[in-house]
Amino acid sequence: MAAPPPLHLELVTSAPDLAELPDSPAEVALVGRSNVGKSSLLNALAARKELAYTSKSPGRTRLLNCYRLDDLGTVVDCPGYGYASASKADRARWQAMTETYLVEREPLVMTLVLVDGEVGPTPLDQAMLEGLRERYVPHSVIATKHDKVKAKARERRKRDLAAGCGLERGDVLWVSAAKGVNIDVLRGRIVDWLRHP
Repeated sequence: MAAPPPLHLELVTSAPDLAELPDSPAEVALVGRSNVGKSSLLNALAARKELAYTSKSPGRTRLLNCYRLDDLGTVVDCPGYGYASASKADRARWQAMTETYLVEREPLVMTLVLVDGEVGPTPLDQAMLEGLRERYVPHSVIATKHDKVKAKARERRKRDLAAGCGLERGDVLWVSAAKGVNIDVLRGRIVDWLRHP
């Protein structure tokens, strides 16, 4: 079977709150720590280097960045949690905005929780997963930076990361935006989630 083509993502709006997002038939969201590589992953999914802004400074995504995917629906990049060069009040505001979005956004069919494959799930990642489970928000764990984990350590890291997320090893999809690992698999899943909400 042919690999899915790059996702035709187009930025629609950067919204400061849930109320300013456009209507959508179905939506997939990306959440994760500030330096987990959400923007790089979006660029890889679309095969476009400058679709989403990437920065060496964590915490640059500060709004709900909404991308349209053809007529299937939308993909929303949420502000990263954890470290950001911003005030405590701003970080708390972004966190509240993201939590409200995840719980109240009706078109949301899947939340991709990005976990840094190089460091494994942090307490912040585990708290995010716990919150999603408590509120019955559909979610899937995506481990980023597959290329950063040494080959001889990968099997152990895959087991440990999944266990840290309360999952089986096969429940986590490992990707690399830099090397293209499983990017086609994730493209296919996103299209399926939007097409069959």
